[in-house]
Amino acid sequence: MAEETKNGKAENLFKNFGKKVDKFLEELDEAGGKLNKEFEGKYEELKQAAEKLKKEAENKERWKEVEASLKKAGKELENALKAAFKKKQDK
Repeated sequence: MAEETKNGKAENLFKNFGKKVDKFLEELDEAGGKLNKEFEGKYEELKQAAEKLKKEAENKERWKEVEASLKKAGKELENALKAAFKKKQDK
């Protein structure tokens, strides 16, 4: 009988240990799922931020082109005005 009690205690000990390990694994899996969702959310935020920066950079390049075109047009207008007034002065 004493040996059966020892076997029963050992079985209960391993049974309880197994339950605790199972519970730990469940909690670990749940935590992993939460972290995965959190990382996916952060990844999406970063993707959107990168896209926004890309668009801003493209807009900045366009504005540089617009600025260059306006400067060129301004210079041409200046030259045209100088030529127009120069001709009037020459007459």
